Amino acid sequence: MRLYLINPSNPLVSIVKVKESRWNRYRVWKPLSLMVLAGLTPPEWEITIVDENLSVPDYLAMPRPDLVGITAFTGQANRAYEVAAHFRSLGVPVVMGGIHATMCLDEVMERVDSVVTGEAERIWPQVLEDTRHGCLKRQYAGGLAELDNVPPARHDLLPAGYAFGAIQTTRGCPMNCTFCSVTAFNGAQYRQRPIPDVVREFQLIREKRVLVVDDNLIGTRPEHIARAKDLFRTMAQANLRKEWIAQTTINFGDDEELLALAAKAGCSGVYIGFESPSPEGLLELRKKFNLLKGRDFRASVRRIQRHKILVVGSFIIGLDSDKPGIGKRTADAASHYGVDTLNTLFLTPLPGTRLWEQMKSEGRVTLDTFPEDWKYYTLTFPVARYKHFSLDGIIEEMISCNRDFYSMPRILRRVWGNLWRRRKPLITLVGNLSYKSNLRLHCKAYADFQCQQGGRHYGVSEV
Repeated sequence: MRLYLINPSNPLVSIVKVKESRWNRYRVWKPLSLMVLAGLTPPEWEITIVDENLSVPDYLAMPRPDLVGITAFTGQANRAYEVAAHFRSLGVPVVMGGIHATMCLDEVMERVDSVVTGEAERIWPQVLEDTRHGCLKRQYAGGLAELDNVPPARHDLLPAGYAFGAIQTTRGCPMNCTFCSVTAFNGAQYRQRPIPDVVREFQLIREKRVLVVDDNLIGTRPEHIARAKDLFRTMAQANLRKEWIAQTTINFGDDEELLALAAKAGCSGVYIGFESPSPEGLLELRKKFNLLKGRDFRASVRRIQRHKILVVGSFIIGLDSDKPGIGKRTADAASHYGVDTLNTLFLTPLPGTRLWEQMKSEGRVTLDTFPEDWKYYTLTFPVARYKHFSLDGIIEEMISCNRDFYSMPRILRRVWGNLWRRRKPLITLVGNLSYKSNLRLHCKAYADFQCQQGGRHYGVSEV
């Protein structure tokens, strides 16, 4: 039996355009969920994983599979449907899973043979068995997986060419921020894989650098922090010789022992969601951890960086509390906090989030011709009507933010500071030049977007 597992591309996402900017090689991540499913697949299946973010193959030239499995975030949905239509026209059954399939079940069921909702680990063997016997069901409810039973991902099935390997150690998030669908998809309970399993899988990864894809590696409660410390101790003792980056909340900077252990285990960088430079914005997003009284973001970032760990700061533009000038204010706040790299996104209502329900009920989701418009739901296009901004205004705020933060004087200042402190200046330079290079691509994409979609935005919202 032959199985294709496919991660569809979205040509509008500039970070996967490695040919246009060689720096983007450092920002293309492996499709870990497909590698995990491959690890759960019995040996009688011949498995091929296709990551269209590296290249789109000639499917007609490939051997005909017995089953195609597709995963997709919302921004990948259109391409996922194209791939599904191709294989279904050949009589090949197609099953689709992932967050978009879970949140937009009816839409997806119209375009594939079978849908897996939720986490697929528990139900995947049954999907394969039903396929073998020609009785594939229309829907499988995966629910939440028991992480004790998840085997190592098949890291051997993808070609060389990635700058980073990938691994997951936890799932679930109790924070339930308004813009995020993690809690709806992975649950509010913070679940952890057994530490020995994590260390063994780290040893299987070929790449020297690894992305830990957890939505929050260290969690939020004392027992979560204690587990993270145990994980880091075990990783250090195993002498993995890996450098890794992860997502975490700002409380990562609260515990010196945690930081020292993370650095010893190989942590070279963390991605932290600051989201907004204002308390009003944080309250709007329900970003509770960032609202703690007396929280000093600059001091927290400095404590993290003293352990030679770089900090990527993430912000969102387009909140109801944002006013004209928010682009410059965000760039200035990120510079004041001292982050090494800034990633700014448009406020995007994604299916399954409270923000989606709110904006939809208020008639503020302007790009709503689905599924065609899903391709814009990448967090890099303004797909809604924003309270204090026209379409041109919100785009100009984004451009202003990135131009300010990634001006050459500011880049050189950051690189020089990291060189002086012996804190990975080359990585800082590569990251900053990658974002600066993509600014040109973004400006072109925004201009095309304004020409094509400008008439569907109705100026400043009166909501």
